[in-house]
Amino acid sequence: MRIKSAALLTAAVLATTAVAGCTKTDSGDSDTLASLRDAGTVTVAYADEAPYSFDKDGEVTGATIALHREVFKRLGVDEVKGVKTDWAGLIPGLNAKRYDLVSAGMSITPERCGQAAFSVPEINYTTALMVKPGNPKNLSNMDSIKSSGAHMAAITGAIENNYADELSIPDPLLVKDQQSGIDAVTSGRADAFALTAVSLNYAKENNPGLDVEVTKPFIAVINGKEQNPAGATVFRKADTELRDAYNTEVKKILSDKAEYMRILGPFGFTEENIPDPSLTTEKLCAGE
Repeated sequence: MRIKSAALLTAAVLATTAVAGCTKTDSGDSDTLASLRDAGTVTVAYADEAPYSFDKDGEVTGATIALHREVFKRLGVDEVKGVKTDWAGLIPGLNAKRYDLVSAGMSITPERCGQAAFSVPEINYTTALMVKPGNPKNLSNMDSIKSSGAHMAAITGAIENNYADELSIPDPLLVKDQQSGIDAVTSGRADAFALTAVSLNYAKENNPGLDVEVTKPFIAVINGKEQNPAGATVFRKADTELRDAYNTEVKKILSDKAEYMRILGPFGFTEENIPDPSLTTEKLCAGE
């Protein structure tokens, strides 16, 4: 009886393994790229933050989406599909295998490096504040928010949320996405919405009726140290072969200013957004 039960258990385990092996990313992490090539599709998560990755006329678009379409085309994967996800859920959803990677220009930080793997730095950026017309509280950077007692909004889990924590800015209003932060300022629920400068300027320029101002870009200073945030593509830790293949191709684009601008320029990015080659994922993961 025990032998029969053991045999049934073994058969069940083998059947379960076979079924699991049929899924897109469970067939063995070393085969992820091969599986994507076979399917002809890579599925990416995005947080609906223009101009990085966002919805437009029912389609996902943006700078990181354009970059991924180019890189994966070079890797033999012709289609990029998007799954809109709240910012705070991007990495948890990735690790739950709901999609293949994260396309959101996510900053490389030590905390995130403990949860997922990042490509080489792809986008350097500065921070800015969206404020009411006339900038009534005369805000210019994170320190000015703290010293003035202004009420700040930030996206949950975004690096600006981290800045608020590090600087002990009291009771920041945490919102789920870019539009919610903009709404917080226009409704008066927040004095400032902190986000990357390129995001806030893109929103201002592409919404003519939006009655707000965007401050000059700045680099946040935490504990006397200038921050140097860089966005990258996010992979599962086990998907090292996929990440390495991706890095090989994206480095070619990063080293060619004309090609970088061809892909990202239409979304408001400039050559200043190209990371210095000396800025590495390893350094950023180490908090350097």
